[in-house]
Amino acid sequence: MFKKTGKEKQLDAFSSVPNMLEGSSLKQYSDQGHWHNQFRELVVMRIDESIFSGLFNDTTGAPNASIRLLVGMMILKESFAWSDSQLFEHCRFNLLVRSSLGLFNMNDSLPVESTYYLLRKRIYEHQKQYGEDLMGKVFSQITSGQIREFDVNGRNIRMDSKLIGSNIAIFTRYEIIHQTLCMFYKSLDKSAKSKLFVVHRKQLELLMKEESSKTVYHSTKDELRGRLQTIGILICHLLDRLEYLQTELYQLLQRVFNEQYKVIEDEQIELRGKEEISSSSLQSPHDPDSAYRNKQGQQVKGYSVNVTETCNKGQLNLITNVIVEKANTPDTTFVEPAIEATVEVTGQEVEKVYLDGAYQSPANDTYCANIDVVFTGIQGFESRYDLEMTPAGLLVTDTKTGEQTKAVLCKKLRNSKEDRWRITTSSGCYYFSQLAIRASHLRRILKKRTEEELHTRNNVEATIFQLGIPLRNNKSKYRGLIKQKIWTYCRCLWINLVRILNYTKQICQRTFKAMDLSALDPFFAGYLTSQIGVQPILSRTFSIVSFISVIINSYVLL
Repeated sequence: MFKKTGKEKQLDAFSSVPNMLEGSSLKQYSDQGHWHNQFRELVVMRIDESIFSGLFNDTTGAPNASIRLLVGMMILKESFAWSDSQLFEHCRFNLLVRSSLGLFNMNDSLPVESTYYLLRKRIYEHQKQYGEDLMGKVFSQITSGQIREFDVNGRNIRMDSKLIGSNIAIFTRYEIIHQTLCMFYKSLDKSAKSKLFVVHRKQLELLMKEESSKTVYHSTKDELRGRLQTIGILICHLLDRLEYLQTELYQLLQRVFNEQYKVIEDEQIELRGKEEISSSSLQSPHDPDSAYRNKQGQQVKGYSVNVTETCNKGQLNLITNVIVEKANTPDTTFVEPAIEATVEVTGQEVEKVYLDGAYQSPANDTYCANIDVVFTGIQGFESRYDLEMTPAGLLVTDTKTGEQTKAVLCKKLRNSKEDRWRITTSSGCYYFSQLAIRASHLRRILKKRTEEELHTRNNVEATIFQLGIPLRNNKSKYRGLIKQKIWTYCRCLWINLVRILNYTKQICQRTFKAMDLSALDPFFAGYLTSQIGVQPILSRTFSIVSFISVIINSYVLL
């Protein structure tokens, strides 16, 4: 049964942590500007538990454990790159971690491991079944509140993407097919196996004993091709005989067969050529969601993470949106959903977007018609000819000679709806497409941008770096798109919190340095110096009035 977590527990006179500490330990524990207190106030306590109500029965069953606490544990795990055992160790014995989750008393109980695992499983299965991204909602809800509280300007944004490898081994073509087939056969019960021909069962039993990696190592290309051909015929018979199953592994085997083989005349099975295999094809039977991409020499079998953040010089900037898709997803597809999500989170219309050349597309030009898009580069080499569409037609300028020529509109290519133009020179005819005209237009705009504008996007690279710090060899600990999304949301929530902590501390320090404390009592000035650096700023403004209140409160404490 779903139950919301009540208000913070009262401190116990005998088991409360503050009553057991003293000196610098008590000071750090009670410091409201320290990460554990801010994590509790700005993240954990702001989690809307009703988001997860659909995971529980409304009428029957025991009340659930604190959703706030469990989700907070999930975020902490990814923030510090802990294993599950490390997470529970810290939650039991680390006083700061317990405080960050709202466990102020030593006798405050922590949910058992099975409860934690069950919630994670329910979140995963809920999204898999219904497509509802619960952790994505939590990220948007918390971030939206932080943006309003700190008055973050969401009108200027920038974005960048990062490829992250899945936690899978790099398989050859033979290993992918072989292991998928073995996984499927292993899942069959006696009844299903009995429907197969004896000769096929014997073949499958031999394949089950085989180590595919050793087979690849000891076989020639022709031998492997012959084995793949034999396995393809076997898979075809299996799919035909066991069509009634339609399990996940059956569908996975069917997918592999369709991707790797084709049926030609007279129902003959033929292995597809490598050039026919799509980048979205199965990379591992252990992670069907992953895809292949080669980006600037970086070959990844996994996922693409697109991060969007605000960008205002000298102000607090937060991540507003994060999208995780298969690695072969083009960057151009991220622009529209990222901007729309940012508008929803910030409550402000986007006026300026900073992007690199990979995000360019005619569709994005149309969508961003009322937005100032600053591209930091253009894909492809710069053409010798500058193309400008004028009322009189297409004007072509030779950048080497300075000669200008009016292009002639040509006949459209077969099966193409796009116009094209032609000029004739001493060295021959040159043809220009609408894409070439667009690229030339973008390059002229790019040259008019200031250095400051072009460098504004660069800092998003630091965010991408922060996101990937826990990764080893740029590979995730997880498999599957949903689990990758959950990891990314948790990391981005932590990055935003760290930015808030750093920003508030800087504001306090700058304000304090601007004050002349030389006239104050030396003891009081020293005390104020030690305290001011840790005072949180949780309001939209920090005026001299609020600073004076800090001084008064400090004086009262003395």
